[in-house]
Amino acid sequence: WCGWTCPYTVFLEHVYRRIERWIDGDAPAARRLEAAPWTFSKIWKRVLKHGIFLLIASLIAHVFLSYFVSLPRLYSMVNASPLDHMKSFGIVTFLTGALYFCFAWFREQFCIIMCPYGRIQSALTDDDSMVIGYDSARGEPRGKATDSDNGDCIDCYRCVNVCPTGIDIRNGLQIECIGCANCIDACDEIMAKVGSPQGLIRYDSMHGLEGEKTRWIRPRIIVYSCMLLLGLVVMSVSLSRVEPAQVGVVRMIGAPYYVSETNVRNQFQVRLLNKRDVPGSFRLSVSGTPEGVIFTGFDAEKELAPMAEELHTLIVEVPLEIYTGKFTFDVAAVSQPGDVRIVRQVDFLGPDPRLLKEDYLERFNESVQ
Repeated sequence: WCGWTCPYTVFLEHVYRRIERWIDGDAPAARRLEAAPWTFSKIWKRVLKHGIFLLIASLIAHVFLSYFVSLPRLYSMVNASPLDHMKSFGIVTFLTGALYFCFAWFREQFCIIMCPYGRIQSALTDDDSMVIGYDSARGEPRGKATDSDNGDCIDCYRCVNVCPTGIDIRNGLQIECIGCANCIDACDEIMAKVGSPQGLIRYDSMHGLEGEKTRWIRPRIIVYSCMLLLGLVVMSVSLSRVEPAQVGVVRMIGAPYYVSETNVRNQFQVRLLNKRDVPGSFRLSVSGTPEGVIFTGFDAEKELAPMAEELHTLIVEVPLEIYTGKFTFDVAAVSQPGDVRIVRQVDFLGPDPRLLKEDYLERFNESVQ
């Protein structure tokens, strides 16, 4: 499962290790090359392999950056000088180095030391869970196939040689196993050559490997199924509420409000995001405010390009003669196409209204004196 769902393992097993096998050969050949002296052939293979590793790491880093800056903008960055986009260039450089380090050197140590999945898997599985295991009753004692007293395992260590984490599956289920099933394929190949039935290493439960019956329906299966169903319901509800546009209203940096001789003023920044791949428009409006409040910034419909984002300033002014203190109002945006209405609640802040009255100020000054 981990070997097919974990992104790190997918890249390691199905990209980097395939390239390594193409250049260095299988696991035994790679170990022989590692122990061999530094000849022209070994140097050339090392340069070629690590050059490809760096190239793929750089490609993955650029793809990762494109999720945040868009592909057209990324293409323009690539064609420009790194000095023009030092922040993005630094991010790509760091990611390239980190990915190269992980896939060229750290490799399966990431799965053994850092990945929490193995620990979680240990807590979730039991003796009836489907795992990769070795049929010790059939395979032991190990020895040559020509000896009738031996089991089916000829002790060729082929299953160990092909294991990316270097474990011996014959010692039982281990936390380092990532479920890649390379040992199954290698053992089946050897069994075919010696004329023994395949399946000495196979997918089965621990009870099944011991010759007992596997219980498929049990309490944890019911609990896990309910949790999975709950997750699917939550995901479906979340996806159904995804809007093709986004509107955000935040108070601008600085003082929360400003007081002049005629009014109390708040300043906001409105963020509009068009998530569609076609042009869109936003019609903005304000409601829930006292009569006489003045708004600046919503004077026209806003047009946005596909996947574009824009920031607009909204200024709200309340004349002193109608100011009664802070209040809450709504900023609404109707996005087209689709007639999607998005509403955000905003607080208008200001001083205590009594502080703005002359008689109050006179009494305050007299009390101070």
